[in-house]
Amino acid sequence: MTIDIEQVRKVANLARLELSETEEQQFTGQLNSILDYVQQLNELDTEEVAPTTRAIEVSNITRSDQLEVFAAREAILDSAPDREEDFFKVPKIMSGE
Repeated sequence: MTIDIEQVRKVANLARLELSETEEQQFTGQLNSILDYVQQLNELDTEEVAPTTRAIEVSNITRSDQLEVFAAREAILDSAPDREEDFFKVPKIMSGE
């Protein structure tokens, strides 16, 4: 499959791009090179290759969460403008419906 200059013009028109003749020629060549490369990839036997989302394995480097009791909990709750038992009390912003 190859792309000709008319197809490049059509796509440019759909994308609302104004291309010069030089750009049309350039993009026609570049798109054909991409299609050639995809065709090469299609010729590879990938039957035994497992699907993956990354080329290399990446592990999460963040620490795991650990539940801790915060020592100054009462101090934080006491500094709230409004409090109801062990919770911050905030203005209602949505109706109950």
